[in-house]
Amino acid sequence: MVKKIVDFYVAGFKTLPAWGRALWAIILIKLFIMFVVLRLFFFPNQLQTNFQTDTERAEHVIEHITNPTLNR
Repeated sequence: MVKKIVDFYVAGFKTLPAWGRALWAIILIKLFIMFVVLRLFFFPNQLQTNFQTDTERAEHVIEHITNPTLNR
Protein backbone atom coordinates (compact mmCIF):
# COMPACT_ATOMS: atom_id res chain seq x y z
CA MET A 1 0.00 0.00 0.00
CA VAL A 2 2.78 2.45 0.90
CA LYS A 3 4.60 1.54 -2.32
CA LYS A 4 1.46 2.35 -4.34
CA ILE A 5 1.17 5.75 -2.68
CA VAL A 6 4.85 6.55 -3.28
CA ASP A 7 4.59 5.40 -6.92
CA PHE A 8 1.51 7.58 -7.38
CA TYR A 9 3.32 10.72 -6.21
CA VAL A 10 6.54 9.92 -8.09
CA ALA A 11 4.58 9.43 -11.33
CA GLY A 12 2.71 12.67 -10.72
CA PHE A 13 5.89 14.68 -10.20
CA LYS A 14 7.53 13.12 -13.25
CA THR A 15 4.67 14.26 -15.48
CA LEU A 16 4.66 17.84 -14.21
CA PRO A 17 5.36 20.49 -16.81
CA ALA A 18 8.43 22.69 -16.38
CA TRP A 19 6.44 25.49 -14.73
CA GLY A 20 5.01 23.02 -12.19
CA ARG A 21 8.49 21.91 -11.16
CA ALA A 22 9.56 25.54 -10.88
CA LEU A 23 6.60 26.28 -8.60
CA TRP A 24 7.46 23.31 -6.36
CA ALA A 25 11.07 24.49 -6.21
CA ILE A 26 9.90 27.94 -5.12
CA ILE A 27 7.61 26.43 -2.48
CA LEU A 28 10.40 24.27 -1.05
CA ILE A 29 12.85 27.19 -0.98
CA LYS A 30 10.30 29.36 0.84
CA LEU A 31 9.64 26.61 3.40
CA PHE A 32 13.37 26.23 3.98
CA ILE A 33 13.73 29.98 4.55
CA MET A 34 10.73 30.12 6.89
CA PHE A 35 11.61 27.15 9.07
CA VAL A 36 15.41 27.21 9.08
CA VAL A 37 16.79 30.66 8.35
CA LEU A 38 14.17 32.73 10.19
CA ARG A 39 14.29 30.43 13.21
CA LEU A 40 18.05 30.78 13.49
CA PHE A 41 18.07 34.57 13.33
CA PHE A 42 14.77 35.73 14.82
CA PHE A 43 13.84 33.05 17.34
CA PRO A 44 16.90 32.26 19.45
CA ASN A 45 16.69 29.69 22.22
CA GLN A 46 16.03 31.94 25.22
CA LEU A 47 16.27 29.16 27.80
CA GLN A 48 19.64 28.06 26.44
CA THR A 49 21.09 31.59 26.58
CA ASN A 50 19.60 32.67 29.92
CA PHE A 51 20.20 29.56 32.02
CA GLN A 52 23.27 27.38 32.46
CA THR A 53 21.83 24.01 33.52
CA ASP A 54 18.80 21.89 32.71
CA THR A 55 17.68 22.18 36.33
CA GLU A 56 17.56 25.99 36.14
CA ARG A 57 15.62 25.81 32.86
CA ALA A 58 13.14 23.32 34.31
CA GLU A 59 12.57 25.42 37.43
CA HIS A 60 12.00 28.53 35.32
CA VAL A 61 9.45 26.79 33.09
CA ILE A 62 7.62 25.20 36.03
CA GLU A 63 7.49 28.53 37.85
CA HIS A 64 5.98 30.30 34.84
CA ILE A 65 3.47 27.51 34.19
CA THR A 66 2.25 27.30 37.80
CA ASN A 67 2.31 31.04 38.52
CA PRO A 68 0.82 32.89 35.52
CA THR A 69 1.26 36.33 37.16
CA LEU A 70 5.00 36.11 36.43
CA ASN A 71 4.33 36.06 32.67
CA ARG A 72 3.50 39.76 32.57
